[in-house]
Amino acid sequence: MGNLPDTTRELEGLLRLRTMPIGIKFIEDARELGEIRRLRKMDHPSTFCQVVGLARTAGWTVGVEAPDLMEGCGSIFGLVEKPEDLMNGSRTAGVWFRNQEDARLHQEATPRIPYGRFQAIAVAPLSADKFEPDVAVIFGLPAQIILFVNGMQWEGYKRYQLFCTGEGACSDSMVQCFNSGEPAVAIPCYGERRYGGVQDDEMVIAVPPKILEKVVVGLRGLSAASLRYPIPPYGSQCDPTLGLAKSYSNVTKKE
Repeated sequence: MGNLPDTTRELEGLLRLRTMPIGIKFIEDARELGEIRRLRKMDHPSTFCQVVGLARTAGWTVGVEAPDLMEGCGSIFGLVEKPEDLMNGSRTAGVWFRNQEDARLHQEATPRIPYGRFQAIAVAPLSADKFEPDVAVIFGLPAQIILFVNGMQWEGYKRYQLFCTGEGACSDSMVQCFNSGEPAVAIPCYGERRYGGVQDDEMVIAVPPKILEKVVVGLRGLSAASLRYPIPPYGSQCDPTLGLAKSYSNVTKKE
């Protein structure tokens, strides 16, 4: 996978990210948390987005087991069994959904990690090099995220999907990526913004860590073609041929 900390730092510089890219490690034996240096445990039940927020903004390395997470979060990441009143829709009917059936359909559609597969999760900045991550997560402005996607597409082009379950959107990015092994772009949900500190203007992408080096190579190529962040606005009333001619040989500047 190359030197992930150095790759991450270059990624941060190329995209001018406001917060640190993080890595998530799913752990089968909770005792392994004790082997991770300078790992912190929360002293109260938390949402998973709070743990993510502390890692990407404060640079903490945080480990969680089932008792450390709110029940709904724990069930998404497979640390606890799915609560019946959550899965049948009675818990969120009248809150997020008009009726219990719509609430049930939401839970049915939410990607989850099967219960019993893992006992713990560790989260840390990728640049800290604390463990071999299973998923890399990057929060950024829409312009930063689309350039990240453009970097993925620089070589070996693929079309990527945006996932939107609604509330509980950590499932759309982190769990979706882990389960599928493919990048997952998502819009952070209300809970991530209220409890995890995600800002109004942020999106998120979760990817297999092994592709980050490819993304950086792509971003270097884009930068060499003058396609980089921040994107300078050209103006909606200007002649676009003047700008397009800088990038495309078939466009002639208007005299």
